[in-house]
Amino acid sequence: MQLLHIDSAITGEQSVSRQLTARTVAAWVATHPGTQVQHLDLAADVVPHLGADALGFRTGQAAETAIQREENALSEALVSQFLAADVVVIGAPLYNFSVPSQLKAWIDRVAQIGRTFKYTDKGPVGLAGGKTVIVAITRGGVYSTSEAGRAMEHQESYLQTVFGFLGITDVRFVRAEGVALGPDAKAQALTTAEGEISRHTAAAANQAVVAEAA
Repeated sequence: MQLLHIDSAITGEQSVSRQLTARTVAAWVATHPGTQVQHLDLAADVVPHLGADALGFRTGQAAETAIQREENALSEALVSQFLAADVVVIGAPLYNFSVPSQLKAWIDRVAQIGRTFKYTDKGPVGLAGGKTVIVAITRGGVYSTSEAGRAMEHQESYLQTVFGFLGITDVRFVRAEGVALGPDAKAQALTTAEGEISRHTAAAANQAVVAEAA
C-alpha cells in the first residue's frame, strides 16, 4: 500500500495541521503494516503556480521550449505520484477562508484532463477513484456549527468538491476548530481531532479485514 503524506502549512513546527497529519500517518501505518510512505512538503518544495508555459499537459500540445518541457515534467511527476497512492493524507489549514495557495498549486497540477478526469457527452467523469483521502483541516475560529460560519468556509467544501470531481468518493476529514481561541479551546480541538484520527484509521482497517475475508 502506498500512502502520500502532503503538508501545506507555512508555519513549520508551530503548525497544528502538520501535527495532525503526522499523527494520522503514524496511526494509519500502525493499523496497516507494510504501508510505504512518501512525504511531500509543499511549503519547503514549492510547486509553481500554473502559467502559460505550464499548460501543455492540459492542451495536449507538445512542449516547444525547455521551460515548457520542465513544467510538463513537473506536472507529470506530481500526477503520477498522486495516482500511485492508495491513501493520501493532506494537511490543509484555513488561510483567509480557503486553502493555502501552495496546496491549490498542487491541485492545479494533478487535476489533469485525461489523467485524473475526463469529459464525456454525459458530463465530467473522475478517473482517480479507489483512493482514500484523509484531510486534516485546522481553523483558528469555529465555522462548522453555524450557517454563517459554513457560508464563510471555502476549505473543506472546496476539497470535498475537487476530490469528488476527480472520482474519489472516500474523503474523510479530521477537524481541529477554534485553535486560536485560547489554550482550553485548542486542547479540546486537538482531543476531538485525535478521536477522529482513531475512528478513520480503525474503520479503514476493519474494512480491509472484511474485504480480505469476502
